[in-house]
Amino acid sequence: MQLQGFLKAGHPPSLLCAFLYFDISFMVWVLLGALANSIVPDFGLSDSQKGLMVAVPLLGGAFLRVVLGLMTDHIGARRTGIIGLVLTIVPLLLGWLWADSYEKVLLVGLLLGVAGASFAAALPLASRWYPPQYQGMAMGIAGAGNSGTALATFFGPRLAEGLGWHGVFGLALVPILIALAVFTLFAKDSPTQPAPKPLSDYSAILKQRDTWWFCLFYSVTFGGFVGLASFLNIFFHDQYDLSKVQAGTFATICVIAGSFLRPVGGYLADRFGGIRVLVMLYVGVGLAMLCIATLPPLTIATPLMFLGMGMLGMGNGSVFQLVPLRFPKEIGVITGIVGAAGGVGGFCLPLLLGTLRQYSGTFAGGFLIFALIGLMCAVALAYVAQSWQGSFVGRGGRVTTDSEPEVALTEAEATA
Repeated sequence: MQLQGFLKAGHPPSLLCAFLYFDISFMVWVLLGALANSIVPDFGLSDSQKGLMVAVPLLGGAFLRVVLGLMTDHIGARRTGIIGLVLTIVPLLLGWLWADSYEKVLLVGLLLGVAGASFAAALPLASRWYPPQYQGMAMGIAGAGNSGTALATFFGPRLAEGLGWHGVFGLALVPILIALAVFTLFAKDSPTQPAPKPLSDYSAILKQRDTWWFCLFYSVTFGGFVGLASFLNIFFHDQYDLSKVQAGTFATICVIAGSFLRPVGGYLADRFGGIRVLVMLYVGVGLAMLCIATLPPLTIATPLMFLGMGMLGMGNGSVFQLVPLRFPKEIGVITGIVGAAGGVGGFCLPLLLGTLRQYSGTFAGGFLIFALIGLMCAVALAYVAQSWQGSFVGRGGRVTTDSEPEVALTEAEATA
């Protein structure tokens, strides 16, 4: 792939705005996970309550991604993104000035889901500017905005020591307002945006078998990444008796791998095929989590988690190399639906880890189950790929450049 061709193919300012919107929103989305070790002592939470607290924002994001996905198709990604950033101000104000009980923190967490829903506007904003052969790279760059999770895990615990966790919510308003100004000034909708369709038309997408396959695959890659990113502060603190700041540092090291390797996953998918790359990544994730399930010493667990998070991040890029090829005309709504599945997966993982630890006394069971799910996805993808290859993608999931996206969609729907 030639970088010069990529730069000429789309609209770099909108791509960078998509990244910024996604990055700052993700930082806000996982704030509860980043601040968990500071919040827990105030309310004396159990392991299952810890898991629920950091999982609730992910559930809120899952449902709101569908809403923002529909809005993106009807009013455009730019307007939807502006609305999303404005609404994100609300839970930050509540977390700063109002949340003084566990129940109120849960409500704040649920409302923080609007920040996680940024995915449904940011990725279509980037995707619609680029042709099929550059989808992996464009979606990977925009999707690298999940690096905002690293900003939260690194700075959150440190700022909380000086400002208190309430103060961190107030401080987070500053980058949100900056992102809102930049996005409003420089983001631009692609002229190729399809005309809005009646809401009833979108129900047809849910009847497509491939929609549910993509939901499954993304619930594991993205759900695994964001679920672990929200929970790792608690894991390193409770399992290895690290301080709040130390736990945040180790969590950040692992989160960085998944954040910045997402574009690599998109590039590798463009180069070698999304299916081929994704199968290998699922196997790798399964093996890494299987090793972590043994709860090895910190010096071993950290590189294993770094490797596992990196593969989950690359898996996110690989999945979204395939999604626009299968659903080029419905990229907004399919991004919302698949993104919602990712959020549901992210909700389930910390809840699973926290609940099993409360009743079994160990994190091992949760990581073992996650490892088995990863390995099962590799098998499932190898199976479904038999019907995908030759329809909307070539061998291994590579782009078929000799056909237009609309033709590829028609062929795929004929075989679904």
